[in-house]
Amino acid sequence: MVSDASVPSKEVQSEQKWGDNGPSRNAKWWYSTFHTVTAMIGAGVLSLPYAMAYLGWGPGILLLLLSWCLTLNTMWQMIQLHECVPGTRFDRYLDLGKHAFGPKLGPWIVLPQQLIVQVGCDIVYMVTGGKCLKKFMEIACTECTQLRQSYWILIFGAIHFFLSQLPNFNSVAGVSLAAAVMSLSYSTIAWVGCLARGRIDNVTYGYKKTSKTDFMFRVFNALGQITFAFAGHAVALEIQATIPSTPEKPSKIPMWNGAIGAYFINAICYFPVALIGYWAFGQAVDDNVLMALERPAWLIASANLMVFIHVVGSYQVYAMPVFDLIERMMITRFNFHQGLALRLVARSAYVAFTLFIGVTFPFFGDLLGFLGGFGFAPTSYFLPSIMWLIIKKPKRFSTNWFMNWAAIYIGVCIMLASTVGGLRNIVADASSYSFYT
Repeated sequence: MVSDASVPSKEVQSEQKWGDNGPSRNAKWWYSTFHTVTAMIGAGVLSLPYAMAYLGWGPGILLLLLSWCLTLNTMWQMIQLHECVPGTRFDRYLDLGKHAFGPKLGPWIVLPQQLIVQVGCDIVYMVTGGKCLKKFMEIACTECTQLRQSYWILIFGAIHFFLSQLPNFNSVAGVSLAAAVMSLSYSTIAWVGCLARGRIDNVTYGYKKTSKTDFMFRVFNALGQITFAFAGHAVALEIQATIPSTPEKPSKIPMWNGAIGAYFINAICYFPVALIGYWAFGQAVDDNVLMALERPAWLIASANLMVFIHVVGSYQVYAMPVFDLIERMMITRFNFHQGLALRLVARSAYVAFTLFIGVTFPFFGDLLGFLGGFGFAPTSYFLPSIMWLIIKKPKRFSTNWFMNWAAIYIGVCIMLASTVGGLRNIVADASSYSFYT
């Protein structure tokens, strides 16, 4: 009889696979909470009042609630599917996609969507970090010579040329924790600031006045902005991969505890900001509600600095899986050697790419809508449900079957509408924008 110790399990192979980039599988459940909070709660929360201005009270609240419930369910599905094959851990969204759709079709379905989310988030965070740093300096130092927005985005990008050299998820745990604390702090400042300020004079809650065609596309874009706010799924498996797992205590238990904590924090951030921000400004709300608040100056300056710190951490959380993908490709296809030189070249090139796009197209609200629809709707709303139907095969016409098909239908509709709306608005805004200002 062959002993178990003599047969290398798939779990060990997976451990070795991750071991290339440093230590792994030693994270606690609360790591998954702040990593997920950092990944999910970001730039999107500040645009929720703006989305409400196009959707109105009823549809806006309904869509927020629906998105929260749907994405919590698909997060649970992702966590369950991480170890759906005994002895194997699907450490990446791509790995699970290959298992569900096949080794040839899986990468074509999953990888483009995941990269759109991860790269798209990093581009948006470049814009957000630069804008918030600029706003902070304008408030904190009124006597200083003000720099162009492009320069602030460049300063934000320069930070990541250094941070990107940290080897893996566990090494950015401190940055991620600070980012999670900042997200809760600036979200609270945003809605408390709106509440303290009260409603503006002659506030109106009717739909924004514009042409029928423009209004339709702006509504589509608002759908994408809400979708963008529920973004943690693209890195959920990568986060779960850092948690140890045994037959007695599989990783899905601590990961689900972490996800519940993250979604609780999500709720106490998103709903007050969206509802109180819209209540205070109505139609006149900006696409970043912090930009509409001017007093007290020190508090608004602090909030913008907190957003800046948060998106520093968020950028790294979304960039880590991309770094891993690029480095593996360069090792397997181009025979590069693992080490500092590879990290320096590959990661710096990626940071430079996202920096260039962010400086060139700093359309915050439109980028949220386009990327929310094109990337986040598939990865957060309906791809997990499709994979669940393929792998778990729930009984036809059962409650589980209907719920998954409903999520797929809603997700596809949001994806199509918000992608079209966001792209059209980027084109429209670009036509009147002076680049590199």
